Amino acid sequence: MHLLNLGILAHVDAGKTSLTERLLHSAGVIDEIGSVDAGSTRTDTLALERQRGITIRSAVVSFPIDDVTVNLIDTPGHPDFIAEVERVLGVLDGAVLVVSAVEGVQARTRVLMRTLRRLRIPTLLFVNKIDRGGARYDGVLRVIAERLTPAIVPMGTVEGLGTAGARVVAGMGAGALEVLAEHDEELLAAYVEGSGMSHATESPRAMPHATEHFSAVSHATLHAALTAQTRQSLVHPVYFGSAITGAGIDALVSGIKELLPPSDGDPDGPLSATVFKVERGPAGEKVAYARLFSGTLRTRDRLPFGEAHHEGRITAISVFGHGTDARADAVPAGRIARLWGLADIRIGDAIGEPRKAYERFFAPPTLETVVVPGPDTDRRALHVALTQLAEQDPLIDLRHDEVRQEISVSLYGEVQKEVIQSTLADEYGLDVCFRETTPICVERPVGSGAAVEFNKKEPNPFLATVGLRVDPAPTGAGVDFRLEVELGSMPYAFFKAVEDTVRETLGQGLHGWQVTDCTVTMTHAGYSPRQSHAHQGFDKSMSSTGADFRGVTPLVLIEALRRAGTRVYEPLHRFRIEAPADALGALLSVLAALRAVPRTTVTRGAGCVLEGAVPAGRVHELERRLPGLTRGECELETAFDHYAPITQGTVPERPRTDHNPLDRKEYLLNVTRRVGS
Repeated sequence: MHLLNLGILAHVDAGKTSLTERLLHSAGVIDEIGSVDAGSTRTDTLALERQRGITIRSAVVSFPIDDVTVNLIDTPGHPDFIAEVERVLGVLDGAVLVVSAVEGVQARTRVLMRTLRRLRIPTLLFVNKIDRGGARYDGVLRVIAERLTPAIVPMGTVEGLGTAGARVVAGMGAGALEVLAEHDEELLAAYVEGSGMSHATESPRAMPHATEHFSAVSHATLHAALTAQTRQSLVHPVYFGSAITGAGIDALVSGIKELLPPSDGDPDGPLSATVFKVERGPAGEKVAYARLFSGTLRTRDRLPFGEAHHEGRITAISVFGHGTDARADAVPAGRIARLWGLADIRIGDAIGEPRKAYERFFAPPTLETVVVPGPDTDRRALHVALTQLAEQDPLIDLRHDEVRQEISVSLYGEVQKEVIQSTLADEYGLDVCFRETTPICVERPVGSGAAVEFNKKEPNPFLATVGLRVDPAPTGAGVDFRLEVELGSMPYAFFKAVEDTVRETLGQGLHGWQVTDCTVTMTHAGYSPRQSHAHQGFDKSMSSTGADFRGVTPLVLIEALRRAGTRVYEPLHRFRIEAPADALGALLSVLAALRAVPRTTVTRGAGCVLEGAVPAGRVHELERRLPGLTRGECELETAFDHYAPITQGTVPERPRTDHNPLDRKEYLLNVTRRVGS
């Protein structure tokens, strides 16, 4: 028996969760198929998921296909929850990408397929809803080839398309030979020899009578080539069907079993696992979902995890099988397990030996909002609740403003804001609202600047000498910390305190935004050695401590930033709009009002395609206005593209926290207050 860790992905409303229900029913795991509309599906367990009819959190469920155990991970389709998809991608053996036979390839379909192909995850395509009015066959295949990938192999035809009685006639089409021969010289040679064609044929695409000579290659040879190339992510079989009626499901199940690669891993090798989901149990305990790539995990094992080198002891394990999960004493490589006992575990942590660095496939959120507690809401309880939500979704980055007693959260979009609000109300009993969503900008140095504070020289109140120079770095370089002083000139712990404080302080620049793409060089260093009075212990009033270096570093760094100067950059999203050609004038007018910049405009018959860039803070307004401008006949695709300097209007200032010393006197008072407490 072998294992397969399978992801189901799709644009929202393509029928992904309904397909999951159908697969579970087909495998005998459930007796009755749940309904998304009725809120009775197996994988949408959150109350909000059932109310809204969308998937918000990824869910794992297992079912058998003959001798194959499939761990199926149902992922959200809405773009606001793309972080859930990102975390799942790294643990998959294969995927099924669902496309609607009515709507066809949609914006999120393109984003997901690009990512799956970039990561070389073997992927089957399932064209759902063939029983719906307006369903297409040739048109969908053509759009898939144009907008997703030309390397597709249709695995059947449809009779009664667009009716409740639609059915699938399974079988590889004649065009499969041409597609497979692109990557298989032996297959091409077999075709050429069987058809009597010349070896001088330039390309399989140039073979003029593929249908006529299809029988020149045996079905077994074709199927073997299809299996090999699918597992290498070179080609993508396309299945048609309906999750509601069950049409075409048997063929898809066979494809999942035969074409996707089994999970691998050495159960006797060194322990290596990745955590892709964290949730809270009934008693508030952390439960980690982990994919094991190597080794075997056992209860009571003590093991290392995470970049911070935490350690924890596994107190309980459960593994998935036949629609549920059951307690187990051990879990071997290849499986997905739920783990208890790791109190400090976080999403993305490696358990044991890191398999590879955590890879980010999608851009982080570019929007944020301030959480405003209701009149009777306990602020301490709100802080705890938001911290727990951030554990489940690390891209909900919490930012605390201690001066104003405010908490900001980062967002992908407005729906995510609504979900956070409902979750706080339903699961924690906390009433909150939000301020207007604003873009998350960044600051970059304009030039170079340097500053220094010397030990025991006014007005420096700290027993530490720190000199820093800030220089601009190339876009995308991040923050680099360097030394121009001898590492042995003072204890290493003091250098570490300076570097850590530099990175923390750069979280807010002159305008309150994170400073990036710069090099910070330590140019001066000095300290007061450890001293004590006669026959007495260490006297910290005479000797430097790490606190002195953490205290003086922000003063020096902010002064260096002042002298360098910074510029604020706002996030821009690239957009692609497909709309009726007669709406082009109105679209261009609205885009101009939203400070969007069209780069290309192409008219194709009765339709047009616009591509360009729009400020992240205006994307929601664009989404809201498009349907009215285009009579609902439009498709919008957006994704973060780059940061650009703000050249119009007032540069946005971000509220400051009290650790950032733009006001030297206020900063020193705050430091003194914190040290005293």
